Amino acid sequence: MPYPEILIGPMREELTSLGVEELRNANEVEDTFAQSGTNLVVVNSVCGCAARNARPAVALALHHENRPDRATTVFAGQDLEATEQARRHFHGYPPSSPSLALLKDGEVVFMMERHQIEGRDADQIAEDLVDAFHRHCASPV
Repeated sequence: MPYPEILIGPMREELTSLGVEELRNANEVEDTFAQSGTNLVVVNSVCGCAARNARPAVALALHHENRPDRATTVFAGQDLEATEQARRHFHGYPPSSPSLALLKDGEVVFMMERHQIEGRDADQIAEDLVDAFHRHCASPV
C-alpha cells in the first residue's frame, strides 16, 4: 500500500524542484521513453539511501554542463504503474529502488542499482553520473 502523499510530497519535490519530470502512469513513461535523445530516469524511493545519497547525487550531477536531454522520475511503491512500466525498459536489471538509469534513444546505457548507491556518498554517486553523462550525452545543454 502506498504511503500517504503528504508524507512523500517533499521527497518528490527534491527532484521536481530541479526540473526532473515526474512520470505517474504507464502512458507517460511510454511517451517519454519513446523520445529520441538521452533521459536520466530516477527510480525514487522512501528509503534512507534515496534521501541521503541518490537524490542529492542527482542534484549535484544535473548542475554539470553536460547532462541528459531529459531527467525523469518514477516513485517506487507509490506510482506503481509508472514504476512497473519503466522497469520493463531496464532489460537485464532486477527491480531496484532507488536506482538511476541513463537511457539513450530508449535503451539503457548506464544503470546504477541500489547496491551501488548504498554506502556511498552523494559526491561519489554524482561522479559516476557525470562520467556517464560525458560518455553518452551528445553535448552540453
